[in-house]
Amino acid sequence: MEKNNDQNWHSISVDDVIKKIKTDPDKGIDADEAKKRLEKFGRNEIPKGKKRSTLQRLLAQFRNTLIYVLLVAAVITALIEHWIDMWVILAVVVINAVIGFIQEGRAEKALEDLQEMLSLEATVIRKGEKSTIDAEELVPGDVVMMKSGDKIPADVRLIKSKNFSVEESALTGESEAVEKSTDPVEEDAVIGDQTSMGFSSTMVTYGSARGIVVKTGGETEIGKINKMMSEVEELTTPLLKKIEEFSKWLSVVILAIAAFFFAFGYFVQDYDLYEMFLIVIGLVVAAIPSGLPAIITIALAVAVRKMARRNAIIRRLPSVETLGAVNVIFSDKTGTLTRNEMTAKTIMTADKEYTVEGTGYVPEGKILEGENETGPDDDKVLKRLLQAARVCNNSEIGKDDEGNWQLSGTPTEGALLTLSYKAGLKDFKPERLDTVPFDSEHKYMATLNKTDEGTYIFVTGAPERLLEMSSKQYTPYGEKDIDTEYWEKKMEEVAARGQRLLSVAFHEVDDNMTEIEKDDVENKKNIFLGIVGIIDPPRQEAIDSVRECMEAGIMTKMITGDHVITAKAIGKEIGIGDGEKALSGKELEEMSDEEMREAVGEYDVYARASPEHKLRLVKASQEKDWLCAMTGDGVNDAPALKKANIGIAMGIKGTEVSKDASEMVLADDNFASIVNAVEEGRTVFDNIRKALLFVLPTNGAESLVLMAAIFLGMVMPVTPVQILWVNMVTAVTLAMAIAFEPMEEDVMKRSPRKQDEPLLNKMFIWRIVFVSFLVGGATFFTFEYIRDLGREMNEARTIAVNTLVAGQMFYLLNCRKIKTPALSKGFFNNRTIFIAFGVLILFQLFFVYVPFMNDAFDTAPIEAPLWLYPLAAGIIVFFVVEFEKYIAAKIRGKRA
Repeated sequence: MEKNNDQNWHSISVDDVIKKIKTDPDKGIDADEAKKRLEKFGRNEIPKGKKRSTLQRLLAQFRNTLIYVLLVAAVITALIEHWIDMWVILAVVVINAVIGFIQEGRAEKALEDLQEMLSLEATVIRKGEKSTIDAEELVPGDVVMMKSGDKIPADVRLIKSKNFSVEESALTGESEAVEKSTDPVEEDAVIGDQTSMGFSSTMVTYGSARGIVVKTGGETEIGKINKMMSEVEELTTPLLKKIEEFSKWLSVVILAIAAFFFAFGYFVQDYDLYEMFLIVIGLVVAAIPSGLPAIITIALAVAVRKMARRNAIIRRLPSVETLGAVNVIFSDKTGTLTRNEMTAKTIMTADKEYTVEGTGYVPEGKILEGENETGPDDDKVLKRLLQAARVCNNSEIGKDDEGNWQLSGTPTEGALLTLSYKAGLKDFKPERLDTVPFDSEHKYMATLNKTDEGTYIFVTGAPERLLEMSSKQYTPYGEKDIDTEYWEKKMEEVAARGQRLLSVAFHEVDDNMTEIEKDDVENKKNIFLGIVGIIDPPRQEAIDSVRECMEAGIMTKMITGDHVITAKAIGKEIGIGDGEKALSGKELEEMSDEEMREAVGEYDVYARASPEHKLRLVKASQEKDWLCAMTGDGVNDAPALKKANIGIAMGIKGTEVSKDASEMVLADDNFASIVNAVEEGRTVFDNIRKALLFVLPTNGAESLVLMAAIFLGMVMPVTPVQILWVNMVTAVTLAMAIAFEPMEEDVMKRSPRKQDEPLLNKMFIWRIVFVSFLVGGATFFTFEYIRDLGREMNEARTIAVNTLVAGQMFYLLNCRKIKTPALSKGFFNNRTIFIAFGVLILFQLFFVYVPFMNDAFDTAPIEAPLWLYPLAAGIIVFFVVEFEKYIAAKIRGKRA
């Protein structure tokens, strides 16, 4: 057989399918033919992207301009045989790489168990014998058997079916199960209308069927979406872009300054060439914030752990901070904003209206008439309607091993069954004599039941169909002629609430009847009982989360496959849109890209949307310079998930394709977890900025000490290798501690930061310059003062190094609050900082008093009183910076 990916299998007859694909509907193909076709068509698996090797992941950690400069410095120090310098530089680089490597490895490992896209096994007929094989071994032409609860293993053309229903929300976004048949459909039918097909990864909810495999692996509908994903360009994150730009800019500035001072020292101050070479390397190393990549990685890793505890699994580290910057969240409705569990909410009879409490398939909740509880014993019409809902039903609900209520069957029947359980009719099980199964053509289901009161035909189905089949309506006073106009008005009323409509009817038959045909149901003898309004209820936590997003300045937009009326009503209930405005997929289809950009700013609800529409909406938003997050759980969400600045997939009900396309997976499928993630995203960005505000001035201080010495033609107060020590034990350690800073109180009251907001604003630049001169000046003058006391060079340098360290320790306390006083509420709520202080003090004692450290770093033991100089310098730095913050706040207040 030839390649068949362009064949419209849904629109040709079963006989033509059998001829074209060359198979036997009863015996299938034999093992030899299966082997040939497997070689020709490949395994039934979704092509996976090329996975990075361990070495590639490790090397990726070194892709940073600052790291490149440090590696060059390490090579130069090795060439001039300054081995201690070289090893310390390499240690800083390796620490950064290892941290990033380990964290990314953990993230990839956490998702490896979620990569199985296809069902694990399939029941297949080969050479006339039924057997169970690995679904990846399926080939076009195989005959597979499917039953309730199975995941369809490939795209199949149905050749036999019995009451066969398939839930296709993973592919189409529709939560309602689709009735399938073997009849061909129109050639141009969309996926949701191809009722003669079963699609890979969709779930059988009821009945059984036999089908011929027509497409496998990448040729399936899911495979096509996977290909669409691979063609979508992935975006970098705002943080990555800013850090990369900043690193390049900083590297150029540092090298330019180093070149200037090299020339100045050699030609003007007459430093020895070799000595000047070492000094310039020290200057470069001092100026480069060598710990910055590690600090960012650590801050992100800390946030990842926090998010994991709050049910958000981060797959790519830099995505963490992106959440804190998003302007808009595009959310799939089914299973994300809603529970994906149909629930009966309204009952309309000929003279009364009832509301039903509860959600999902938990049979708990009252039936209310107005504000009063009622039940089947209070109204015979309600009783008969609930009886019909109970018996005209093929589904079951029950508790699983964990005590949660689960449905086995179709969502609509599950809603009716749960409704009857709420009314206390769980044990109402009259004998069923016969059934007319639901069919999409006749739009109803009927059962023949023998009850204690007599033999009845109960019918459930589409209201317009049952109205055609009924001549009477049931009231508390008996049967009356049906009032079609009344029911049509009630149908519009319930539909306007976003509820799907189902109607119920019945009529009594002769006790001797044991079988029923369609004519027995469609004979206008039915008595219309009423209408049931069914809804896929929103998650309560989603409603709260949408409100919190609004307070945080984040727009939430809902994209769904539902009808416009349903979408508007659900959106309004959740808090998305005003219930009046929504765009349909047809309207989106007709829009130009420019019109789409306008619409995305005006509309919050999008109904009957396809995967292409979702992708266009995300692109239109990005063209408006919005940072987009996209949440979803279906395969149809995957392209938009990948294109969005951050994709958020559902971990429980989400498909593997959607998880693979996302940056974050919600372990509990809870939209509320997104708000938690946004909090952590904003907090981690705050902490990275605090780390920058700490690292840059401290590196600036180290550089100024060396530059001042060159400019004045003096001996170096701190040697290059001592600068490296300070970088390694203070910048990385102390800044790592600030990565553990908890969320500030106003973090969710701010508007999202702008994409073009610079990494360093005017206030940051001023603080960096101010603190650089403050700490650098304190270190320089302390060194000169100690030398004037007649102390040896190594002692003076040792005290200078500790002055530099003390200045950084106390300045770290300033950085915990960028604009507000450090000595305020929550001063002791980050114990990591004080642990870091203790560890750093031990490091410095080791640095000062251990002999081999004295030899390696040219230091000397000092007497206890001499420690007062570094301590006094640190205290002065702290209070001077606090005074500067106070003055700056006053100036901002006057400008406001």
